[in-house]
Amino acid sequence: MTDFHFIRPLWLLAIFLLIAALYLLKRLRVSQSGWDKILPQHLAQILITTPTANKNNKAQSKPLSLLPAGIIGVLTIIALAGPTWQKLPQPVFKVNQGSVLIMDMSYSMYATDITPNRLTRARYKAIDLLNGLTEGEVGLVAYAGDAFTISPLTEDTNNIKLLLPSLSPELMPELGSNPLAALVLADKMLKNSGHIHGDIYWFTDGVDRIDISDIEQWSKAHPHNLHILGIGTRNGAPIKLPNGELLKDNSGAIVIPHLSVGYLSGLAKQGRGNYQTIRNDNHDIDSLLAESSLKKQQLNTNDNSKNNEQASNQLGDSWQEVGPYLLLIILPLLLGYFRRGNIVMLLPLALLLAPPQQAQAGLWQDVWKTSDQQAQQKFDKKAYQQAAEQFKNPLWQGSAYYKAGDYKKALTAFKKVDSAQSLYNQGNALAKLKKLDQAITAYNEALAKNPNLSDAKKNKKLLEQLKKQQKKQNQKNNKQKNDKDSKKDQGNKNKDKGKNKQQSQNKGQQQNKQNDQQKTDNKQNTDDKKSDNQKTNKQETKEQKAKKQAAKNKANKANKAKADKKKTDQKLTPEQKAIQAKAKLAKEQHDKEMQQKYQQLLNKVTDDPYLLLRNKMQLEYQKRRGDTQSRGSDKKW
Repeated sequence: MTDFHFIRPLWLLAIFLLIAALYLLKRLRVSQSGWDKILPQHLAQILITTPTANKNNKAQSKPLSLLPAGIIGVLTIIALAGPTWQKLPQPVFKVNQGSVLIMDMSYSMYATDITPNRLTRARYKAIDLLNGLTEGEVGLVAYAGDAFTISPLTEDTNNIKLLLPSLSPELMPELGSNPLAALVLADKMLKNSGHIHGDIYWFTDGVDRIDISDIEQWSKAHPHNLHILGIGTRNGAPIKLPNGELLKDNSGAIVIPHLSVGYLSGLAKQGRGNYQTIRNDNHDIDSLLAESSLKKQQLNTNDNSKNNEQASNQLGDSWQEVGPYLLLIILPLLLGYFRRGNIVMLLPLALLLAPPQQAQAGLWQDVWKTSDQQAQQKFDKKAYQQAAEQFKNPLWQGSAYYKAGDYKKALTAFKKVDSAQSLYNQGNALAKLKKLDQAITAYNEALAKNPNLSDAKKNKKLLEQLKKQQKKQNQKNNKQKNDKDSKKDQGNKNKDKGKNKQQSQNKGQQQNKQNDQQKTDNKQNTDDKKSDNQKTNKQETKEQKAKKQAAKNKANKANKAKADKKKTDQKLTPEQKAIQAKAKLAKEQHDKEMQQKYQQLLNKVTDDPYLLLRNKMQLEYQKRRGDTQSRGSDKKW
């Protein structure tokens, strides 16, 4: 009981308010009769408090005792103050080891002194390192002119492996090299995850002299082990950019970065770690992991020798409250008030004062997180449609609509921003809408603003290739159609020749018949004139018959065409039928293959899955611009 105290002692001041409330309640009870204003005070104290009702109403007229109310109030205030005397053990730091991988994303990583370049080899080595880190949590940090968290500490290294291909110098908002910012960020990540001692694996191709003293001071101030893998060679090589050009300095000379082995080795020794230069085999990664394992064993030995001290240090400021147990005493005292119905009158007031849970939760989120941050959480949970409706940033909103498959709304959102990135995203949305010409135009406009946008060049090339294939396919289809029409016309000509011959033979016979018929008609003209009136009455009936006959003739022609086709099919030999069926099947297969090729080319259009990561880094960079910490080297590689 020596540690007895109140967690929230200010609540004890409410006892004075309770005393005042009880006093006012007693005065109110005395003044309810109204006789205190008429009778003298010495008589009012005797007469007013004396029961005046009969025995049947005695229970109802008996005044309510204030003693239980006072006891309930005091106990409630003490419970709210949080009486406690027992300290709860709270582990502040985790036992398992934490590691952070730092990747150098300066433009010098494009140097080609190792094949194909330093950046590609560093990615492969990072995967080897992640495969070797089978225990504990691992995080990922990338830096150039500033440092950014790519992945927080996690036990699932596969997520980090998926992010490694996206890392490139073009992803970084600021050019340059600032390793100290990366080390500070790594230390913050480890501490926030509860790791006192951690392993930091730094993959870099060099450090400038002006940064050495800052990094040495950082190593002295932090207990982490700094392991360094040097990427590159001492001789160095030119920096070949993605567009094929060689990077040049302000004077126009080609930049050739060299691996500063001496500096990096000294920093690793100062940081209680190991240094290795990149090799073709896995000896470099194995050495780094072995050194880390040795340091971990030494740390465990030191921890075992200081168990008592660690046990006391690992107790947080969490105390076990006794206040809730006081409710067991308060509840029986409240039963009398429930019986009289006094406390029930307070329930409507409690319901009115209780805020809606949904509104309270929304207000709480709005206080601590912006609308874009809330939408980003929904985006991470793949609720793209909901995220798009909540995003305020047009690029993020367009990205969410794009992921949701609503390319029209994504295009509308991207058009709200006039930038190379926005034009590039417009091209992607137009490509998904199969508007290839407009998509190519958007890519051209994006490249006009930023010629180094490699994804736009790649997508534009794919769409141009797709257009050529479509054009060839259309030409081929038109040629096949023309060949088919020409064969059909030739068959019709042969058929017409036979018909013409038969018509010429019948023409003479028809001419003779017409002459005889004309004579007969002339003879009958006189008789016909007499019957004109009768024919006029039957004219409408004949017109109806003519219409029916025309419809019948049309149906007969259609049936005749079907019969001719059937007769032609019957005349075909089995070999011809097999060839015809094979040609039809080949055409269907060809159309299906072309559709698949079209879809494959369309799927190759890069939709920038790391757009949100880029935007997050850009937003974080803008917030940090006021930071006055060391900014690293002034050079841009």
